[in-house]
Amino acid sequence: MAEGWDIPIEGLEVSAFTIPTSSPEADGTLAWDETTIVTVAACAGGVCSLGYSYAAVAAAQLIDATLRSCVLGKSAAAVPAAWRAMVQAIRNLGRPGISSMAIAAVDNALWDLKARLLHVPLVGLLGAAKEAIPVYGSGGFTSYSVAQLQEQLKGWAAEGIEAVKMKIGTHPEQDAGRVTAARQAIGPDVRLYVDANGAYTRKQALEMAETFGELNVTWFEEPVSSDDLDGLRLIRDRAPAGMEIAAGEYGYDAWYFRRMLEAGAVDVLQADATRCAGASGFLQADALCQAFHLPLSAHTAPTLHAHLCCASNATRNVEYFYDHVRIEQMLFDGALRASGGALRPDLSRPGLGLELKYPEVEKYRVYGNPSASRSLHRK
Repeated sequence: MAEGWDIPIEGLEVSAFTIPTSSPEADGTLAWDETTIVTVAACAGGVCSLGYSYAAVAAAQLIDATLRSCVLGKSAAAVPAAWRAMVQAIRNLGRPGISSMAIAAVDNALWDLKARLLHVPLVGLLGAAKEAIPVYGSGGFTSYSVAQLQEQLKGWAAEGIEAVKMKIGTHPEQDAGRVTAARQAIGPDVRLYVDANGAYTRKQALEMAETFGELNVTWFEEPVSSDDLDGLRLIRDRAPAGMEIAAGEYGYDAWYFRRMLEAGAVDVLQADATRCAGASGFLQADALCQAFHLPLSAHTAPTLHAHLCCASNATRNVEYFYDHVRIEQMLFDGALRASGGALRPDLSRPGLGLELKYPEVEKYRVYGNPSASRSLHRK
């Protein structure tokens, strides 16, 4: 074991896949019809891992051009050393955005690699704090008809998921009616969350919070821009009792999370290990939440976050995002599904427990060498 502890990382293979949505999707500030996922295979000692990030192809290109050299040759056990080298390498490129999303894909792959070398699940490597993490069903896009919205949310409730989230803000004048329809579909006992993606002004958000409170909405996400910390604090202070304000999914580093927490801007901090520089950054967010006595919620990427949430003390739930659940089931053997309203890491598989599904994934490839990727994953 001591000899294996210093196995150098000898290979890094990057791929990107773009998957069309099942139907047009939109939230309060954006519309889309496809999602790109960047995957990284890191290899050491005859073992290859699989990490990923939901990002643009530019993230894959940045990994090949800048981050690869930071990782190759380093000990597979020394993930923090590789993480630090990558953060230093992108200094002049800027930490937020593509740089941190690229680091995330590599960092997630390195943690997966270390766990595979030790023949333990990732949650076991990090140390389990809980056996399962509750999910909330997330979708309810503003592009959906009322019938589509009700069908999706009602379906999650029927599966035993105890909280569901819908998008609002594209047409503010319709939001009260859509939220009313959602509440009718799921009944009085399922928690209802709404997400404006920063679409409202402060005054709009205050007005809508009162309306949503009458419909027993318990979570109001990004009522105003997440960059408007004073606005978030205003809404948090004046929202109805029992309604939590959530934000943080666009955090790329610990300083962002600290500023949001110090401003008293949220009741629940969100973090995304595909954006905040990987599992390493997510665990930093968890530590900050513990210091500020606030809960942490994982944003999307449910299979990845299941392990991280179960190894975190401050985490409350993980977003069971429709797009990412669908993509992870399509691309990965070993992708997790919610059962009884929660996700449970598969303790029988090392690391994240994932393998790319060849040859099915190739029709979605937009970047990377197909033959090299298959060769690595046969090791």
